[in-house]
Amino acid sequence: KFIWGEVKSLNGDEKYAEVKPIFADTTDRVAFDYCIICSGCNFGPFKPMGESLWFPTVHEEARKISDWPHIDERFIEGRRRHVLEEFHKLHDLNKRKATCLIVGAGFIGVEWATEIEYFFPDVQLTIIDALPRCLGPLPDSAAEYCSAYMNAVGIKEFYDCKYDAKSDDFWKKIELPNKADVEYICIGVKASNYFMPAETLSDKGPGGGGWIHFNKFMQVTKKDGTIWGDGTCFAVGDCSYGCLGSPPNWEMPPVPKISYPGEEQALHAVNNVKLMARGSTKLKPTWWPWGAGMFATSLGPHDACFVMAANHEKGSGYMVNWWIPAALQKEIIESSKINECKNGCIGILI
Repeated sequence: KFIWGEVKSLNGDEKYAEVKPIFADTTDRVAFDYCIICSGCNFGPFKPMGESLWFPTVHEEARKISDWPHIDERFIEGRRRHVLEEFHKLHDLNKRKATCLIVGAGFIGVEWATEIEYFFPDVQLTIIDALPRCLGPLPDSAAEYCSAYMNAVGIKEFYDCKYDAKSDDFWKKIELPNKADVEYICIGVKASNYFMPAETLSDKGPGGGGWIHFNKFMQVTKKDGTIWGDGTCFAVGDCSYGCLGSPPNWEMPPVPKISYPGEEQALHAVNNVKLMARGSTKLKPTWWPWGAGMFATSLGPHDACFVMAANHEKGSGYMVNWWIPAALQKEIIESSKINECKNGCIGILI
């Protein structure tokens, strides 16, 4: 049974969710035997509820304080209208040869800067990061490749540079004394687990905390590490705290908040649900997904670099593919993934 709606609260003791269907003003109580939470996260660390261009604004409370309240992104048409609105905004910036500041030179910031440069070449782009180089945790070879590309196409780069929009010295340092015409914030993540009770959420972590605590079996836990409810609720992917233990003695180091780990963790949770449904108490522990070390960074539509074997150690991994072959690889990954989501045979086989 599929319910198109928003979970407003989750009760692990009585095992039900309060769900507000999209066309209703009241909530329905939906009982469950097992629950797997895959609610993801948001990408606007400076916004109260994490709103950003990179994720549609769909939560009821977030829509009340949205920067684009005239658009309802719960619908595909609303999301399409927002994309079109942003396109026209960039088109106007291009005609004016306006200045644009990209804050954050991780893979999102680098991809956004190079996409704008390719399709809107008259926009004057500047990218900054507080770290000494772009693609902070990835190997030097990938960072140097991306930096060389941006330099070649005229994107100004400033590193070891903390974003401070209220400081005149900051704007002078990045050679924009009159400030930028538009700014895009491409740093950090923010939790969106508004439906979970506070006892299950972290007090710290990226974006100020609010991540779901879990154990090595992916079961939701309380702050003190004890199982929440009766152990039939699981948290996977970006919504979770993302690590087990504390540095330097990690039980599981922080897992990047990207798509592949979420899929693998979901499989781990499903396997444990099957074991519990058969009456077994011997659940299988999760692990640091090997796919969490793969990063494909686009540099416009015809260039890219691909890193694999990265881990939680800074500078780990190897750049194993680049230029047009890497761009084609990423296109194949995206196309086959969409095909899989449509239950296409090619995507499923891959």
